[in-house]
Amino acid sequence: MISFTLSEQQHQLKEMTNWFAVNEIRPISLKADRLGYVPADWLENINKMGIQLNTTSLQNKIDNASKKGKKVREGNRLGVIATEEIAFGDPAIALSLPGAGLGGPPIQSSGTKEQQERFLTIFKNDKPRWGAYALTEPDAGSDASAIQMRAKRVEGGYVLNGQKIFITNGRKASWVVVFATVDRTLGRVGQRAFVVEKGTPGFTSPALAKKMGLRANETAELLFTDCFVPQENLLGGEALYEQKGSGKSGFATAMKTFDSTRPIVASMAIGIARAAYEYTLNIVKKEYPKHGKSYYIALDLLAEIEAGISAARLLTWEAAWRADLGLPNVKEAAMCKAYAGEVALSACVKGLELLGPTGIQGHIVEKLFRDVKVFDIFEGTNEIQHLIIARRQFEPYGIRV
Repeated sequence: MISFTLSEQQHQLKEMTNWFAVNEIRPISLKADRLGYVPADWLENINKMGIQLNTTSLQNKIDNASKKGKKVREGNRLGVIATEEIAFGDPAIALSLPGAGLGGPPIQSSGTKEQQERFLTIFKNDKPRWGAYALTEPDAGSDASAIQMRAKRVEGGYVLNGQKIFITNGRKASWVVVFATVDRTLGRVGQRAFVVEKGTPGFTSPALAKKMGLRANETAELLFTDCFVPQENLLGGEALYEQKGSGKSGFATAMKTFDSTRPIVASMAIGIARAAYEYTLNIVKKEYPKHGKSYYIALDLLAEIEAGISAARLLTWEAAWRADLGLPNVKEAAMCKAYAGEVALSACVKGLELLGPTGIQGHIVEKLFRDVKVFDIFEGTNEIQHLIIARRQFEPYGIRV
């Protein structure tokens, strides 16, 4: 049986995060975009409110609320519901909220119990803290198997040398999940994942990227120069890589992370599409001559946008639902990520066309138009998503892609 009705807990979360987006985030959206960062005092206040946008903290809330000790795994579903609402307020601020961020899923899925306790519990105090996820390099982005960063085994741990780029919250993060290779000739088998803590000698962030969109969110370059990482910070421990059939554990950790985070990225795109749609609809209602030709053309375009938003949301909810149930969701995660980004871009483009002079710089749809482009790039380009979909779709028919 398929149900499209939100549970009471999910509905409450949606209402709360929508209120937060409208009343706390949207009022500072354009200011933060102009500044190029989210004001520290605002983040302090938000942290005191207990707002953290990650599936781990959301699942913990559900676990604590469960009756008779019966846990309901719906952290991924809660994540996409909350993320859509927060991104409706502003996607750059959504990415800037304190929490484990993209670094949370790999620690949750592949980390030892000691690592989960050590790295995830730091977000439970009153101080704003961030985690980060570092995979992308100058010559390795969508092709994660091509990373060049080296990890050399030494007594007591590993020494890392290399560069990572376009890392969300990379400079401010308390720790970063970093991917490197112990032997480039081994390809994916040689990859390892490490948790590198802020302040570790040899770990620096020399530059922040200047971007067209998502300006309020920090995107950092990270450098590792003879950076020693202790053995206990190898994600999952040596045992994970020594297990039979786990030779690609480092690469598998990176890919498994995407299965959780791509629906989150899709929900952000849906939030952007909704924001552009609702703003444009309000202008059309106020300024377009009623019952004129242009009015009905505008309504037709808006109806098309709304249909796309609804379809993208259903794809995203299915991918999150499968993740919560422990079902394979590689294809579904790729589908929702690719489609939601296309829907969001279309909503912004059509919104600007309908707004005309109203959509010039300084208005929310113009900002969203700059923000939305990256949704075709990060977490894997749309071309990569289409490749993933094709492989999963055609393999049962004996067709190799």
